Amino acid sequence: MKRLVVVGNGMAGVACVEQILKRNPEFEITIFGDETHVNYNRIMLSLVLAGEKSADEIVLNDVDWYRSNNIRTRLGVKISGIDRHARTVVDEQGQTTPYDKLILATGSSAFIPPIPGVDKQNVHVFRTLDDTHALMAKARKGLSAVVIGGGLLGLEAARGLQVRGCDVTVIHLSPSLMERQLDATGGEYLKRRIEGLGIRVMLPRQTAAIMGNGHVDGLRFATGEELEAELVVIAAGIRPNADLGRKAGIEVNRGIVVNDFMETSDPHIFAVGECTEHRGQTFGLVAPLFDQARVLAATITDNRGPVFAAGAPAAKLKIMGVDIFSAGSIDDKEPGVEVVRYEDPALGAYKKLLIRDNRLVGMILVGDVEDEHTYLDWMRNGTDLAPLRRQLLFPPQALDMGLEVADMPDSETICGCNGVRKGDIIQAIHTHGIATMGQLRERTKASTSCGTCAGLCQKLLRAVVPDFQEETKTTLCACVPYSYERLREIVRGQKLKSVEEVLAIYGNRKGCEVCKPALSYMLDMLWCGDHEEDRSARYINDRVHANIQKDGTFSVVPRMRGGVTSPDELRRIADVADKYAIPMVKVTGSQRIDLLGVKKADLPAVWRDLGMPSGQAYAKGVRMVKTCVGSEFCRFGVQDSTNTGIELEARLENLFTPHKFKMAVVGCPRNCAEATVKDLGLIGQDGSWQVVVGGAAGKSVRKADLLVTVDTREEALEAGELFFQYYRENGNYLERSYDFVERLGIEKIRKETVYASEEEKQKLLDRLRRSKALSHDAWTEGDRPVNPTQFVQIQAMETAREGLLV
Repeated sequence: MKRLVVVGNGMAGVACVEQILKRNPEFEITIFGDETHVNYNRIMLSLVLAGEKSADEIVLNDVDWYRSNNIRTRLGVKISGIDRHARTVVDEQGQTTPYDKLILATGSSAFIPPIPGVDKQNVHVFRTLDDTHALMAKARKGLSAVVIGGGLLGLEAARGLQVRGCDVTVIHLSPSLMERQLDATGGEYLKRRIEGLGIRVMLPRQTAAIMGNGHVDGLRFATGEELEAELVVIAAGIRPNADLGRKAGIEVNRGIVVNDFMETSDPHIFAVGECTEHRGQTFGLVAPLFDQARVLAATITDNRGPVFAAGAPAAKLKIMGVDIFSAGSIDDKEPGVEVVRYEDPALGAYKKLLIRDNRLVGMILVGDVEDEHTYLDWMRNGTDLAPLRRQLLFPPQALDMGLEVADMPDSETICGCNGVRKGDIIQAIHTHGIATMGQLRERTKASTSCGTCAGLCQKLLRAVVPDFQEETKTTLCACVPYSYERLREIVRGQKLKSVEEVLAIYGNRKGCEVCKPALSYMLDMLWCGDHEEDRSARYINDRVHANIQKDGTFSVVPRMRGGVTSPDELRRIADVADKYAIPMVKVTGSQRIDLLGVKKADLPAVWRDLGMPSGQAYAKGVRMVKTCVGSEFCRFGVQDSTNTGIELEARLENLFTPHKFKMAVVGCPRNCAEATVKDLGLIGQDGSWQVVVGGAAGKSVRKADLLVTVDTREEALEAGELFFQYYRENGNYLERSYDFVERLGIEKIRKETVYASEEEKQKLLDRLRRSKALSHDAWTEGDRPVNPTQFVQIQAMETAREGLLV
């Protein structure tokens, strides 16, 4: 059996090994890696830095994969030399490992400019998982951080640090950001968006020195200008790790020189990835490296045939939520080049097409990359654009919806981040019966990194799967043309903390009665109350914490946990009704007392005299917990429903939800408190509890689904909390829990709540606890109004139509 040694455990090297294994080779494989980690997705390091993913979540091949494929791994072991005559590699410990074939996949390293002071403490690079952990350990709220470098890696580092609370400044040597992919106008659009997120951008700036006495405290620029900094991240580019090849005597220029078959000047040594140089070109984006891996796998398994052709440089990226696509030449100063442009500053959209002799030779797309495949086809096929001149900026949509994917060869890369081709997806669909985007992501990894290929993946599924049901991505409204899911990602990832900020960057700057309350809820849920409250984004009920009636008066419902009250509370309610001449006092169906007809101006005094907390009867939030008598008094009761209901209500009260949320706890299956038609119900049984979710008793009746059966009261309460927080985070605004359960399916909900790992369950509960800790009784605002007119009756009849901001 031949011995294959791979030096490098990164994305390109392991991708090559994966392709080799598919060909059933007779190899004994050993992989060396400088890092102590298994193979992970470097593209997602910024998400780890931002706290949106854990290190485990970006692992591409875990320990079991190496074991199951009989791969010998030497992690944390650096190769120091190659003996080409003996065909061995020598590690830093002096041990030798023989090879018959050797793959160099040594990747690249961060380029550190020769700036005085780069060796000071708190100066870092951002390239590896260890680098990421080091930055995570240093980042904190209010820390002044400077990122040197306005390319892809620098901007991702800036985003991650900002999400962790740092005050971030990006310094870049060139007059515009990402000058290799964007022109000055495209760079300005990107700069505007980044500054809109609160990151300072300084262009052009040359750093002359990093200042500080052992520990960085600032930067000095070539102009003499100085900038304070407690943390500096250098992201000024990369350099191929070619020294190992150079020492071994194989041909090396900037990188290890390879031919079209990924062979080096030594017939027994091959190279792949960022360490390579092919036809004078080195590589910093991942998509061509996966193509290299496939070619090398064929070459090294004696199936020589496929060749690597880098083609015109193309980059599809997502920077801080901004889609960018750049391909071909972007130099509009070349002789004979015409430029066609489109700009919409309000939408943040910019298109630039470069044309020579009626052929497309390059393009830049910022903010709107919908037509990238059409443009690529024109460029690759040399399409004569003369007949299409009136449609260049907005190509017509094909009548054949499957034409786009039908026109792609199976070798076309769909997901550049993970090297997934059209043929890989089709094969996975047929082999594994894939019918949904979730299944596709799980099986192929497509659309699991930046997500820009999601639309294309859906088109491919629609073309191949006969009964494909497209995942609904409901746009919030015309003011903010994004789906709920995308907005959550944007708000969380970019740490937006006000409705005004979201509308200014991603909307029409004004908003409406549909999107503003939805965004207000989203911010409250994502940041657990730690955000900037915008009262103009709230309904009248939420602004005055009472339920408006058709005559302009208000309904006041104090909270009675579990429907339990006391003589003292009843006396106070009666006294308040008399004092303020309240026309109606009514017992509600939720086991509470409703005071109807309260004047707006009287609300603060009514609350103060009641001395009871708000029952949130007006809110898209926790309403109540209805209970039966239970085992404390009822001869049929087998569980203590009353105290359990009181505890459940105490744990969740004052929290907001996508829609009103009603609960019930019953002490036996007789179900006197109607737990099976509530959003959340706990049903006591002899020796156990059932937890049911998604019930309804309104215009349509729906029996709740069983979430889980547990042994103890505490387990039942925790299961209820898990569902409650999961609904808060994943429900669309104004979506009742019963619609939510039907949309997602109870199996998925169980899998991601009560059957989730202990770590994931704890994350849900921790976020719930944080929200609860920051919540408060809204009626306390009666003594300290948010604004002077909060409880002033501005008009004789305020509108009672829910949904209008007044």
